[in-house]
Amino acid sequence: MTLLEFARGPGLYWSTIIFVVGIVWRLVGLILAKRSRDLSKPRGTLSFGGIRTLISRSFPNKELKRKAGLSILNAYAMHIGLFVVILLFIPHILFFKSIFGFSWPGIASNIVMVFGAITLITLFISLSNRITNPVLYMISGFDDYFSWFVTTFAVLTGMLAFAHFFEPYQTMLAIHILSVELLMIWFPFGKLMHAV
Repeated sequence: MTLLEFARGPGLYWSTIIFVVGIVWRLVGLILAKRSRDLSKPRGTLSFGGIRTLISRSFPNKELKRKAGLSILNAYAMHIGLFVVILLFIPHILFFKSIFGFSWPGIASNIVMVFGAITLITLFISLSNRITNPVLYMISGFDDYFSWFVTTFAVLTGMLAFAHFFEPYQTMLAIHILSVELLMIWFPFGKLMHAV
């Protein structure tokens, strides 16, 4: 069995099982967790306050924007880049179609590569910020650095595979698939779970 056959076969099978079971386990834990009684008074039966609050809190307030504007911009750029790379790259869409049976429109590969490069740059900026900011450095642990590593490694190996940077191509593709499988295995157990 070649490395690519392993990545596309047993590696993908087991990482998907761990990914799905881990997410279900975390969600069941959240649902069954004890909660304190909600003491706030309801504002009415039909209120869009929750949606309004969700939207308003997606943007930083003025004071935070002044102090951490570049970090916030970096985080938005990273998440948008990851969205584009994962969900709008045509080979990824074809992979999802093979699993779910449906697809959606993608965008040109060159545009996705630009978003991939932006994503890599933002990931390195966030690591630099985490290391150089004394407060972030103090509160960072293994989870923060390993989550950064698996995300960065998956994006980097995907770009290298697309560019046929290393020969043979099948080996680089296998390394990319294995890096994504490592990310899938770690996803439910680390801070990457915030995506759910």
